[in-house]
Amino acid sequence: MSLNRRVPKWAKLFAAILLLPVCIAAVSALWRLLKHASTAGGGTDAFWIPLAAGAACWLVIYALLPRPMWIYVLGHELTHAVWTWFFLGRVKSMKVTSQGGHVKVTKDNFLITLAPYFFPLYAVLAAVVYYLGRAAGGWSGPMALGAFHLALGAAYAFHVTLTWHVLQIRQSDVTSQGTLFSVVIIFLGNALVLMLALPLLTGNAPLSQVFGWWWQSLAALGKWSWQQFQ
Repeated sequence: MSLNRRVPKWAKLFAAILLLPVCIAAVSALWRLLKHASTAGGGTDAFWIPLAAGAACWLVIYALLPRPMWIYVLGHELTHAVWTWFFLGRVKSMKVTSQGGHVKVTKDNFLITLAPYFFPLYAVLAAVVYYLGRAAGGWSGPMALGAFHLALGAAYAFHVTLTWHVLQIRQSDVTSQGTLFSVVIIFLGNALVLMLALPLLTGNAPLSQVFGWWWQSLAALGKWSWQQFQ
């Protein structure tokens, strides 16, 4: 990664502590979203069943076969690259092996550094491929939609399991940003991905309602905390 000027770790630690209530509120909002998305009807079985089947297929592969670390590392480094491009930086070189990899970029920040741990690149690519196919007019039937949800479940399970696996090992991405700050950002990033993706995929809750739940939970937590100090 590049060596651009970084925010001091003590400042990131302070920010992480301030963001802890936001994490707690996110858990509450996610729980409400999952309950709503799974019980609202409107054909959600056509979403959850193939999604769960795809995730289960991956979990069987994960448990019984050698872990495809080269594919994971490729996605990891590509995610660094994608977020570098998003922030208008350039990728100078990239190396990928099954033991690890690195990418040299011209711009760096905590989002670029931590993006592989919360941005499910392969799941996003599955969505892009499906929606491009649907836009072209060939993938509009229920079988195509079911196959997409199956692939999405497998890809997201791939992201979650292998991200958890690599986080058991000391990661320079995490330590460079400070452990607590990294954990908070990774958690909030994953929560935000789910809060954006589930309403769009199920169509059962507008984004305004989802983020309204998040705000309500945060406000309730703040009110409760204030009462404890009175």
